[in-house]
Amino acid sequence: PDGSRIAFVSDVTGEEELYLIAQDGSGEPEQLTRGSEGRLNAPAWSPDGDHIAFSDKEGKLYVIDVDNQSKREIADERQGSVFDYTWSPNSGYLAFTLNDPNGFNSVYIYSLADGELHRVTGETFNEFAPAWDPNGDFLYYIADRHYAPQFGSFEFNYVVDRESYIYAVALRSDVEHPFPPQSDEVSIDGDNDGEENGEDEENGAGPIRIDFDGLAERVVRIPVGQGNYGGLSAVEGNLIYVAGTPFVLGASNGQQPAIKIFSMEDREEKTLLDGVGNYALSFDGKKILVAQAGSFSLYDVKADASGSKKAISTRGMMVDRVPAEEWEEVFDEVWRRFRDFFYAENMHGYDWEALREQYRPWLQHVAHRSDLNYVLSEMVAELNVSHAYIQGGDYEIPDRPEVALIGARFELDERAGRYRIAKIYEGDNHEPKYRSPLTEVGVNVSEGDYILAINGEELRAPENIYRMLRNKADHPLVLSVNGRPSMDGAREVTVRPLTSELNLKYYSWVEASRRYVAEATDGRVGYMHLPDMSSDGIQEFIKWFYGQVRKEGLVVDVRGNGGGFVSELIIDRLRREILGTGFSRTFEWPGTYPGTVFYGHMVCLINETSASDGDIFPMAFKQAGLGPLIGVRTWGGVVGYTGQPPLIDGGNAFVPQFGTNDMEGNYVVEGYGVEPDIEVQNTPGSVIAGRDLQLERAVAEVMAAIEADPKRLPDRPADPVKTR
Repeated sequence: PDGSRIAFVSDVTGEEELYLIAQDGSGEPEQLTRGSEGRLNAPAWSPDGDHIAFSDKEGKLYVIDVDNQSKREIADERQGSVFDYTWSPNSGYLAFTLNDPNGFNSVYIYSLADGELHRVTGETFNEFAPAWDPNGDFLYYIADRHYAPQFGSFEFNYVVDRESYIYAVALRSDVEHPFPPQSDEVSIDGDNDGEENGEDEENGAGPIRIDFDGLAERVVRIPVGQGNYGGLSAVEGNLIYVAGTPFVLGASNGQQPAIKIFSMEDREEKTLLDGVGNYALSFDGKKILVAQAGSFSLYDVKADASGSKKAISTRGMMVDRVPAEEWEEVFDEVWRRFRDFFYAENMHGYDWEALREQYRPWLQHVAHRSDLNYVLSEMVAELNVSHAYIQGGDYEIPDRPEVALIGARFELDERAGRYRIAKIYEGDNHEPKYRSPLTEVGVNVSEGDYILAINGEELRAPENIYRMLRNKADHPLVLSVNGRPSMDGAREVTVRPLTSELNLKYYSWVEASRRYVAEATDGRVGYMHLPDMSSDGIQEFIKWFYGQVRKEGLVVDVRGNGGGFVSELIIDRLRREILGTGFSRTFEWPGTYPGTVFYGHMVCLINETSASDGDIFPMAFKQAGLGPLIGVRTWGGVVGYTGQPPLIDGGNAFVPQFGTNDMEGNYVVEGYGVEPDIEVQNTPGSVIAGRDLQLERAVAEVMAAIEADPKRLPDRPADPVKTR
């Protein structure tokens, strides 16, 4: 806290330990902990500099005495790790949050003097981000206490957003209300000598005083509106916090976060910095450090702090790299991550230490980062588990030049020595992701037209058309086209190119499948394909589900599904049961209860590349009894992962951390997949012939179900007569 020393975590011993070093780099580091195993998190100095709090990957929260290096465990988080611990003024207490079984957080206070752990808030509500009042009178925190729902447009359903308020808990029963009733009458400042406060009256030293009896009831809401708040801090006379934005999956919400500052005296909220969603606060509470556009900046803690910006130069921060030393550290780091975070502590029965020693000798043969990734991939593959990915690192590979693409396939007219357009991907210009350049308004190009020149440069065989399109992706293209292989009579069209045609190829395939189902069933059966269980997949579901909700049948295609995390949201909507109908005077079709429910027969298409959450979806589809699974057995990879910090050179190691289990707790699907109810192979011959045998069988099955058990909403009943 006085700026003389830096606390840090290092794995120089082969395990992560806590160290101190002089801030100017002089002298040798002092090792504070020994015998640690696993990742250590976020050392936090007590204000007096006597203690450091830190946590580990097992969820243990520790306090260590800097002088005698004695360490005590003060709490144990049963759901992950603790990160939000913060010291009180004068260092007597540590506040933090722990999880409850319902998934909510609760605020706790640990007393350094007597070693007691006190629960401050209950389990019914979600409270987090504790922050101490510098004067020792209040503990602030954020709680989700705003319950006004936001309704959706496509269905009568709600989402809770901007659900948080900021609260203050009075630490003693004699603390006055922070926002007493205001009056416009003149007041005379009295003499405050002798008033009790949280500190020693003589010199302000010693721990603050807390009355734990009735603590949770002495709560006051800070007079700012509800929001998506986080990063709460308290400085002299002000609160600082981040006002976040709603989360939109796969798109920008058009809003920017901001760091806000609230004056306790003026009761007024102002913006400290716009467009910033995180910060670090100096010990004296006068400066904040933020990351912006790849660099760091320092600001004064005040409203509209942008004018106080001071850039933090990193120009002199240089290091002499020895790649082989980095690779050895990365090897050990990846091994430790799997040891510490792998979902099964028994490492699937393998001797993980023996495997480390088996693969370590290969390090002497590693000559490039890609070699290291190969060695690491082989080592983690021994565990026989999904999602064990090794990616990235310092490859020093130059950027690949982008090629301008126009959403078409070309063929060579050998006789004329010219290229013509063999196919134009139709796309859907309603959506930018499916924009097809040659179908846009004003571009008059057809299949069979010749492309004779690009940006004025004539195109003739054997010139490669894609070479001429290289490095032209960021500007409009001027194409000279003609219905015949001659420049005579050619016309010029301007096209906005793409850098990838994958979305157009995907859309073309989906549209062909949708048309086949519609034509084969006279429009009675709907079709949707879900490419993943992330942003693209749920957007495709939203796009196609509601418009087909009154079909008699539905083919849900998750072949090639790349996984994600939203399968439960889709299953929730598909499994809704109709409980009733309703009629209105001027409405010809009945309404349903609930209002958005599919009432018909469903089938689900799966294949060997239905993966991860794309495995879980058909498992749940089958368990919910929504319909038969058709195709071939899925991938079988359902041990999921979450984000890990980057390795020393920016690479990543994804550790499988979350198993998938049934209601009896048994591990399921992993390593095997989900079996179809009806096995159908798309053979090479059928694919070459342009057929989709799996889709054909899906249509046959759903139509058979419709004929055997028609599910139709009732016609309007006779009007009730209530005269007798």
